[in-house]
Amino acid sequence: MKPKELFQSYKRYKGPFDYDCIIIGSGISGLALGAMLAKAGKKVLILEKHYTPGGFTHTFKRDGWEWDVGVHYVGEVGSDKTLMKSTYDYVSETPIEWADMGDVYDTAYFGEEKYEFKKGKEEYKNQLIQYFPEEKEAIEAYCKLLYALEKKSMLYQTWKVLPRFLRPLLSGFFRNPYLKYTSVTTEKMLDSLGMSEKLKGVITTRFGDYGLTPDKSSFAMHALLDRHYVYGGYYPVGGSAVFFEKIAPVIKSRNGEILVVAEVESILHADGKVKGVKMADGKEFHAPLVVSSAGVQLTYEHLLNRKEEYKDKFGEIGPSLAHHCLYIGLDGTPEELELPKSNFWIFPDGYNHTRNFKEFLEGKSDSLPLVYISFPAAKDPAFQQKNPGKSTIEIITLGDFDEVAPWKDKPWKKRGEEYEAIKERIAGQLEEVLYRYVPKTRGKILHKELSTPLSTRHFAAYSRGEVYGLEHTPARFANKNLKPETDIKGFYLTGQDVVTCGVGGGLMAAMLTATAILKKNMIKEIIREAKQKNAAN
Repeated sequence: MKPKELFQSYKRYKGPFDYDCIIIGSGISGLALGAMLAKAGKKVLILEKHYTPGGFTHTFKRDGWEWDVGVHYVGEVGSDKTLMKSTYDYVSETPIEWADMGDVYDTAYFGEEKYEFKKGKEEYKNQLIQYFPEEKEAIEAYCKLLYALEKKSMLYQTWKVLPRFLRPLLSGFFRNPYLKYTSVTTEKMLDSLGMSEKLKGVITTRFGDYGLTPDKSSFAMHALLDRHYVYGGYYPVGGSAVFFEKIAPVIKSRNGEILVVAEVESILHADGKVKGVKMADGKEFHAPLVVSSAGVQLTYEHLLNRKEEYKDKFGEIGPSLAHHCLYIGLDGTPEELELPKSNFWIFPDGYNHTRNFKEFLEGKSDSLPLVYISFPAAKDPAFQQKNPGKSTIEIITLGDFDEVAPWKDKPWKKRGEEYEAIKERIAGQLEEVLYRYVPKTRGKILHKELSTPLSTRHFAAYSRGEVYGLEHTPARFANKNLKPETDIKGFYLTGQDVVTCGVGGGLMAAMLTATAILKKNMIKEIIREAKQKNAAN
């Protein structure tokens, strides 16, 4: 099927209006869950508010250039033996092709000082020791922790889909061992290992991948992220739009449907059971199963109209950080512009991320506390086939929602001169950072466009423009309500709030929700199919 044949506009949809399962949101979690349920024989309907399906995996085009909005690299897909790779294969009609970003997939700059993150368990550790030979013992202890937590993390997630009566009885085995590491912040854990401020700054380079500074983030989240990329970074060949293009046919070929411009007003339920959904135009879809991948806050406060219940169940967890992203289109190939495959993480001279971010928010420093640069044109071997002689770059920095909040109720692209002046200032700062670290891009930019936290709020409906959903604090991991099953029979949650943020977290959430709905061990099912495919090949 061609991509445009995989979905249709709700405005032109004539029916049917009864399905086995309705999923709200077409991001990676909604799509992957839809594919899993479709393969189990269920007729699935996916409803997407945006006019483009895919959530944060979709791409957009301007003047002949194309950009990703949320996927910049993926870990744990370099081998057919990983659960992550097997799960992507399981939900896809044909396997996604992954381009290896090379031996160095992340590069950090603190002023003029440069640190490379190398692919491979020993390579990663040895490179850190080479930079910090006097802290070898602390680095080895840290790396040992990364791998020790993997099994504990799996048990913790498994607890979320145990039968309700077993959860209290088995918390001591499945949940509590992981809480020892979720309950401490990243900063405190690294302090306990005796790391210097400089090493802590380098180790936590990628805190932007989960949107929380080390003084607030749960160490378990940081460890999960760092472990995810130990064996390198990979990029989907063809860009992030291939997630939808590969997964949607599994749903469509099994009598499922994906509708865009399909805004859900509320979730219908009565007598403790879900009934379906009511659309913004008043029409209704009915199903005995409904799943929200729209985020826990939006789901409870708006779709269920249970604001007090949301406060009671999740009130201690705040939103993650927001961001600005500058999308750049350039004249020239990656080779001509000397664009790397490696992501760049760029910081001020100081190594204390917490202090840098705090001083930036308080107006005490003009230096951006973090700038992340992704070079999709260099990462994607298929890019030049679609966009000959062109390149794209995405530059991200942390955003202060309060700075743009006065315009939150203004329509998209019609927010006025003062708002545009803020965007122009931020875009200019990001552009100058690019020229400093990738000088051959100067004079080659033909298109640029900045998104702000209001862009995320507009398209993804996150209240403060938070790209990573609920913040990954110790309180988040201690919360017992962030699980697929809810108190309404037939109504489930999925998405990055259920497991963790990112495309990998969304994929794992889909697997957990499918396990809860189908009452079967999806890990065993996924591994079984992977072994069959490998044997056939």
